[in-house]
Amino acid sequence: MCGRLSQYRGIHDFVDTLAMPGAWRNNIDGPGEPRYNVAPSTPVVVLRVDEAGLRADRVKWGWRPHWAEDRAPPINARVEKVAHGAFFRAIWPHRAITPVDNWYEWVDEGGPKKQPYLIRRRDGRPALCASIGQFAGQANDGFVIITADAQGGMVDVHDRRPIVLSPELARAWLASTTAPAQAEQMALNLGEPADAFEWYRVSTAVGNVRNQGPALIQPA
Repeated sequence: MCGRLSQYRGIHDFVDTLAMPGAWRNNIDGPGEPRYNVAPSTPVVVLRVDEAGLRADRVKWGWRPHWAEDRAPPINARVEKVAHGAFFRAIWPHRAITPVDNWYEWVDEGGPKKQPYLIRRRDGRPALCASIGQFAGQANDGFVIITADAQGGMVDVHDRRPIVLSPELARAWLASTTAPAQAEQMALNLGEPADAFEWYRVSTAVGNVRNQGPALIQPA
């Protein structure tokens, strides 16, 4: 998964897609601008559950443990290693969902620049991406999106994909009653298949993180 995504729908749309019963808390100041071109190390809307229930926050995309200051914070974690490797051990218990409208990948097609592709759900719903993070209200808070090997035709665009869960599985992913081993099996085996998504070429303007607006998600 390449390091760029979109969150242009409102937070209420993301929460409605999750369809979790009960009240929820919006901890984001103001309605916020639609974001069509979100880069790593910037705040991203995440959904998570604490002792008071579901909440929406903006959290920095990227995280590293305190002992890994010699490297840039990763934005993704490989599902094959995330549950047992030392790097993400501290945040593996802290699960979240990152709702995205789409993400972008770049493909070398022989031109002067790599060709960007947009990937999104075929049914038009936000993609609920399995994530983990540090959510302690501290300066070094952050999160990563869990990724798996790409499948089917998606391999032609990129060899990795975020693990996107159905609303039912996303609710289970967030639930404190879901054991870590069960969450690992969900991530390994129950992500949405490649045929749940569509992808197409978009403008190379998306390569500049300063560019925003709905023109970025239109087919090139």
